[in-house]
Amino acid sequence: MEDAESAFSGAKPKGVLRVDVQGRLARRFLLPSLPRFFAEYPGLELHMSEGDRFVDLLREGVDCVLRVGELADSEMIARRVALLPEVTCAAPSYIERFGMPERWDRLQGHRMIGFHSSATGYVLPLEFQVDGTLKTATLPSVLSVNAAESYSAAAKLGLGIIQVPRWGAEEAFAEGSLVPLLEDTPPSPSPVSLLYPKSRQLTPRVRVFIEWVVREFKSSLRTS
Repeated sequence: MEDAESAFSGAKPKGVLRVDVQGRLARRFLLPSLPRFFAEYPGLELHMSEGDRFVDLLREGVDCVLRVGELADSEMIARRVALLPEVTCAAPSYIERFGMPERWDRLQGHRMIGFHSSATGYVLPLEFQVDGTLKTATLPSVLSVNAAESYSAAAKLGLGIIQVPRWGAEEAFAEGSLVPLLEDTPPSPSPVSLLYPKSRQLTPRVRVFIEWVVREFKSSLRTS
């Protein structure tokens, strides 16, 4: 009823908005601008949960979900928000032990840290864009994880090569705990998407949130 009244009167949307986000992504791109969002929409209350699992939006009462990566087929509508550049990297201690990789196709003797995809359950291969074609390589690993924080932390300990969003690695590059590798053949960028159910009417409060998220990602990537 609130949504219908807002649409009819032209008033700004109000009420509770429930979203599920990838936490580190939200802390980097969304949380810093939330004061402006609430100043523009003072009648909204945001309930933000953090996760990277599959969410049953209808059963759990979630309005939309922010996710990174390629999406499996589902009964949800996906709105592409951004493409995040990725980078291959490793710790200086790893390079001291295994050497600096020279080419993506000459990685014999190197190792990677495995990352288990939440969508497939399998370890993702390393990706390299070579003359417009995507190439992959799977290296031996002594460790595989399914969490981004553990993935980066293990790389800083010299346990293998990883591929992560560049925005998430810039601080490690600046402090010297990670070093970029093979920058002429980077991984494919990671898509960021907002998902919401096909069967549910897109309410005004969800619509303004989606529009705001799109603006924030564009602004952040343009200035970074």
